[in-house]
Amino acid sequence: MKALHDRGPVTRIDLLNGAHAWIVSGYEEVRAVLGDARFSSDRLRYPSTLSMSPEEVANRQAQPGGQCPVAPRERKDGMFIFMDAPQHPRLRRLLSGQFTVKRMKHLEDHVRELAVRLIDVMRADGTRADLVKAFALPLPSLVICELLGVDYADRTEFHHRTAIALDLSRPSEERRQASGELRQFMARLVGAKRRHPGDDIISGLIHDDYDPPLTDRQLADIATTLLSAGHETTANMLALSAFALLENPDQLACVRDDPTLLDNGVDELLRYLSVFHNGPTRFATEDLTVGDVTIPAGDTVVMAVPVANRDEQRWPEPDRLDLTRPRTSHLAFGHGAHLCLGQQLARVELRTGLAELITRLPGLRLTTPASEIPLREQMVVYGVHSLPVAWN
Repeated sequence: MKALHDRGPVTRIDLLNGAHAWIVSGYEEVRAVLGDARFSSDRLRYPSTLSMSPEEVANRQAQPGGQCPVAPRERKDGMFIFMDAPQHPRLRRLLSGQFTVKRMKHLEDHVRELAVRLIDVMRADGTRADLVKAFALPLPSLVICELLGVDYADRTEFHHRTAIALDLSRPSEERRQASGELRQFMARLVGAKRRHPGDDIISGLIHDDYDPPLTDRQLADIATTLLSAGHETTANMLALSAFALLENPDQLACVRDDPTLLDNGVDELLRYLSVFHNGPTRFATEDLTVGDVTIPAGDTVVMAVPVANRDEQRWPEPDRLDLTRPRTSHLAFGHGAHLCLGQQLARVELRTGLAELITRLPGLRLTTPASEIPLREQMVVYGVHSLPVAWN
């Protein structure tokens, strides 16, 4: 991706299936695309050339115009992250009512309690642990399970299926099957919440007075999206952040001396790490100009967020982690109408989790050379498979 960026912030690429797509890697250019409603998020109406077979590409190119979208139709699903107006704003408003500032503020103390509990277990077991298994994965899992009303005992089931669905090295059929099984799991949860509501987001979406009410299919899709985003991305970001700090002892020492540095420092970590393989995909609904490049109607456009978050036109020395860097807007949570709903929750988990780790585990260090840490490279979400550490 960096090599493409060197050719320009908006670059056309030819795909192995015979189609093409556009990579947008400049910070300002990515913001422009994500902030422009003429770039659609609707994957049903605008099939992505990235996932087409050669036969599908040939059939598409044989059509008049070659890039014709599917005729618009009413959406019955709840995959709001792949919707445009008017469906997306309606579902987002309903969800925003569940992700209130009050609820997120209340969660901060609870996240700290959970983090301390997990660290106490680690310390009781000795002075060594795999930080992924013992801390980075269970902390956001506990939080999102409580928010959605999922029994934490079921975490192994959804962890396994989410991991398969996001594993780019697995066959597409296997990934689709795992996604379907995860939706079935959430559909059973929705049924249970209809019968026995609780103080959680899914119960709120079911039993609040919405007109029209959400269907079971919409609720299961929403729950699946929130569950996957709420534990997979944050867990990997938490582990990668700890890894980055352990690889940068000067930054780790700064946090040890002043944990409040993480108040803004988590945004520097989010900018520096950018855990998504690429970023959001959009589709040009008409001929559109980005920078000095015109993207034809119907074309697939991929946001190279990891590259855009290290744009030297935006940040001095962008490849250096600097927790004292003045806080600026980045693209880790997206931009525009689809800006991440859970961004404040993610910040709370990262800030609190990292602060407790560093202050409660003196001398925290890797027990394996950094070059031997197993990376999750063939995944939609970057991370590490394990992070063996020790402390004094």
